[in-house]
Amino acid sequence: MMAWIPLLMDQPTPRVPTSRTAVFIKRTASTLVLWSLVTGIFLSRYSWAFLALIGVLVVLATMEYFRMLKAANVPCFRSFGVIISIIYCLGLYAYFLNGEPEVSFALDSLMVFITTAGAFALQMRYPIRGSDALMAVAMNVMGFVYIAFLFNFTARVTFMLPVEDGSKGLVNIHGAYLLLWLLAVTKFTDMGAYMTGSLIGKHKMIPHISPGKTWEGFFGALVFAQIAACGLYFLFPHQLYFFGHVKHVILLGFLLAVLAVVGDLAESVVKRALAAKDSGSILPGIGGSLDLIDSICFTAPALYFYLKWIVLPNA
Repeated sequence: MMAWIPLLMDQPTPRVPTSRTAVFIKRTASTLVLWSLVTGIFLSRYSWAFLALIGVLVVLATMEYFRMLKAANVPCFRSFGVIISIIYCLGLYAYFLNGEPEVSFALDSLMVFITTAGAFALQMRYPIRGSDALMAVAMNVMGFVYIAFLFNFTARVTFMLPVEDGSKGLVNIHGAYLLLWLLAVTKFTDMGAYMTGSLIGKHKMIPHISPGKTWEGFFGALVFAQIAACGLYFLFPHQLYFFGHVKHVILLGFLLAVLAVVGDLAESVVKRALAAKDSGSILPGIGGSLDLIDSICFTAPALYFYLKWIVLPNA
């Protein structure tokens, strides 16, 4: 019998599968912490606080993106990609901190040029091995556009309305509520898809990309998005007056809900291609920063352009 003891001791400890309840509790706790942070920044209205939160999320998500690439042995220039994101954030935020509501898109064009030219220049240090050289350049350009460029539309949305006189250093109260509205609609979409899919989801939506996504969850996401969109609009009519008419709120609610789902699936494409479960582990129950902002990367630009081209010109 003693001969069996070493064998028994060498056996690996069986993994206890994480229950849906445990995941839900962790996810809820992380969500409450995040919303508490957002609420504190929202109430302060300090421009630097809004931009600091956005910038930190951009940098963390960019680091996670390049970490996943490295883990999957996909060629890229990680340090260069992170530095480019930091420089872009600093340049973009300098406009807003100076009280300018609009940022020239020349800055965006310049940073895309620097990212592309810089990645090609770095690749010239290494021998050409098939398509790896092009992959390295493409991954860096994609990382900048997908994360730093798209997610920073949250900053553009927040500061697109002029700051009131005597409020230098503070976010326009209407811009603050607009950001709150954007986050609520996007996250209610995610929450609606998760809750509805978990409770009654049966029909798989796109199983080859995300096995957990169901059509029931998708329609639940549309309903929850409308609850957030219309609910906040009727709760804060003066703060969200610039929407002009509830039809814009309803249309944007559906548009952002669809794009939130697309954004979530887009990150699933990235993770499945790189054989990664989560982008990181900084947020229990959620994953990493990229897991947190993936939907917003698609909803923030849509909201910005809809307001800029359709709503505000007619206000």
